[in-house]
Amino acid sequence: MKKNQFKVLAAALFISSAFTIQSCNNGDDPIPQPTPIGIANNPNDFKGEVKSGETVTLDATKVYKLTGAVAVRNGGKLVIPAGTRFEATGGTSSYITIEQGGQIFANGTASSPIVFTSPTATPGSWGGLVICGKAPMNKGVTATAEVGNAQYGGTDANDNSGILKHVRIEYAGAIYTADKEFNGLSLFAVGKGTTIDYVSMINGSDDGIEFFGGTVNVSNIVSVNNEDDAFDWTEGWNGTATNIYAKRINGNRGIEADNNSNDHNASPRSNPTIKNATFIGATTGTETDGMKLRVGTYGMMDNIVLSGWKTGINFENDATVTYFNGGGKITNVKFDNVTTESSAKGNDPDGSGPLSGPTIPVLTNTYTVSASATGAGNGTATPTWATGWAGI
Repeated sequence: MKKNQFKVLAAALFISSAFTIQSCNNGDDPIPQPTPIGIANNPNDFKGEVKSGETVTLDATKVYKLTGAVAVRNGGKLVIPAGTRFEATGGTSSYITIEQGGQIFANGTASSPIVFTSPTATPGSWGGLVICGKAPMNKGVTATAEVGNAQYGGTDANDNSGILKHVRIEYAGAIYTADKEFNGLSLFAVGKGTTIDYVSMINGSDDGIEFFGGTVNVSNIVSVNNEDDAFDWTEGWNGTATNIYAKRINGNRGIEADNNSNDHNASPRSNPTIKNATFIGATTGTETDGMKLRVGTYGMMDNIVLSGWKTGINFENDATVTYFNGGGKITNVKFDNVTTESSAKGNDPDGSGPLSGPTIPVLTNTYTVSASATGAGNGTATPTWATGWAGI
């Protein structure tokens, strides 16, 4: 009899325990949020470092006041959820640098983009976003970035610095000297393991986006009303860019493309693939080239719309002119309100002197023309993939 009573009691305790466990996991209880650590503790004074081994996850319900420089160190991770907003209040001393081995995971959505901006709404109000990777470039094995004094370069073409997706960067960029400039987004030797997709740079003071070597691929890029070039590369960038929409209101060129100004034949040579791109400009001003390809850069380009430029495609320097002239590397170009389709001028094979060589006739098969080219997807109109999140 006592044994039976013991069995009944044990069964009752087991059923009660099971019910309790099920009740605590029925999904009705709120999911605990991570406790802010490090620089996430004070959103009103967001600056400092994400240390090695530290993962800092931000809260999309808060506005982060960027009051100074942020550095994500080697082994650190900065996680930014969709809808997060940053307001830079520290001037050009405010910027974010992802150092070699550090990672940023900025995962916005079309309806909830991640926004980096300034409350003053003035170009050059803050320093922008800088990513430094370990991919190859031709300035040396390693070099120091113009912003943040971070190292970049290496041998890992697949290096992964994280994710930028549905991100908008506004009112960034500044020119300190001829050799030190902030852009909206600066990519120093970033590897192709990094995801950069649906990113816009709006109303900046220097270039919208610039590649300093590296192998990163980008897609769905918007660069509008930046005061220097919309899309810039140098130091041996070897990646792809698909779907680019760029518009000059106050600014210079659509593309400014270099290999290495000191050694035009430096290796690895800049040799990207550009596909589905629209560059809208103005016929007034001093630098009104839709695409300026020079100092040894190579490349392949297809389905390009150039609208409102004095010169559509400008080739300069011996190595670049020799590569493109008559080579059929540029296909399906639509020229709209362009004064001169193309020009070429060669000289300075080693990068040691000024541009003083002869004007060279551009051969007829250097590029092909297509009246039906759609560029970024909708000709000179805003492409459907850029509506809403991009801020244009």
